[in-house]
Amino acid sequence: MAITRDEAWTQLCAWTATDALRNHARAVEIVMRAAAHRYGAGPDDEECFAIAGMLHDADYEQWPDEHPARIVAWLRERGEEEIAHAVSAHYTKWGVPYETPLDRALLACDELTGFVVACCLVRPDGVRSLGAKSVLKKLKDRSFAAKVDRGEVAAGVELLGVELADHVGFVIEALRPHAEELGIGGAA
Repeated sequence: MAITRDEAWTQLCAWTATDALRNHARAVEIVMRAAAHRYGAGPDDEECFAIAGMLHDADYEQWPDEHPARIVAWLRERGEEEIAHAVSAHYTKWGVPYETPLDRALLACDELTGFVVACCLVRPDGVRSLGAKSVLKKLKDRSFAAKVDRGEVAAGVELLGVELADHVGFVIEALRPHAEELGIGGAA
């Protein structure tokens, strides 16, 4: 890899001022690091998957109308074509083909991670006792976390070839050890 995690985080922070979007980036980084072991080649894919998760929305706050063109260009300038492609494909409506496990995992983890975090934030004990069943029930409630595109969640699990409940459980388990850092530990 041409860029390091520290360089990626510095770039994210340069373009992203809000804690909310930085926290989302960190949460998706954490889930994607775990996804490298579940859907990719394990340790060999870990940094690539993690950086893709961290940077996928890096340009959204400053340039929402150009998203993700700026971060994709920044990645390509640094020789990170695989990550750039995954970032350019992390929303199905952009019509970019899903060619690699990284592409599919980023799509499957992005929206769902945001949704799971939202579920944690409304529970007194946060992620500590959250189960897939609770998340699946909330997914059916279109008024809860209404900005989360349920179609993207469904497309992601379909492309990965996994069951939604299993993938939800995977995301929860990836986030649970990081509850305090992410602010999803609840009041307990």
